[in-house]
Amino acid sequence: MIAVLDYDCGNLRSVSKALEYLGYETIVTREAADIARASRVILPGVGAFADAIRLFKQSDGGRLEPALRDAVARGKPVLGICLGMQIMALGSDEDGWHDGLGLFDASVTRFPPDAGKVPHMGWNRIASRGGSLLDGADGEYVYFVHSYRIAGAHEWTAASCDYGGAFTAAVQRGNLCATQFHPEKSGAAGLRILRNFAAMEAGTC
Repeated sequence: MIAVLDYDCGNLRSVSKALEYLGYETIVTREAADIARASRVILPGVGAFADAIRLFKQSDGGRLEPALRDAVARGKPVLGICLGMQIMALGSDEDGWHDGLGLFDASVTRFPPDAGKVPHMGWNRIASRGGSLLDGADGEYVYFVHSYRIAGAHEWTAASCDYGGAFTAAVQRGNLCATQFHPEKSGAAGLRILRNFAAMEAGTC
């Protein structure tokens, strides 16, 4: 079972419908107990960073965050999507600095003024740097909607994209995965990425 976390900041229906279309048992939940029962966990997100991290930490009486951390520690495949990826990072400077979950070592910053139109919205090509999450998706166009990003590429960057300079489009480190783009809105390429995630064994994300 794949648990899609509901903390009032996620594109839940699109994600769950995409997974159901692929044939995977899915539950949309805001309860820590469901994370414990699930084999995989997805943390979607849309909106402002500060609101998202506050709501996430408050969800299920404060039990959702430790349940997610426990899932990561136990090797369950965990996937952050868009703002869900960003709140996994150290923090963001959106409307002042706000701490994230610190699941990987990166800071989220706004696109520079010379990047072009912000938010970065629409289809852009990603370049895979290897890893099972992006298997078969190198060079594909995927759908982005965001004004903030993790600049550059890092050792755990699974895919990069170029918009006002290179930024991290996907993360893969152990069982921890994330995409800045929306796979559930990215057509066949996005469905392939979701299928790759759903097929991962514990500890191999």
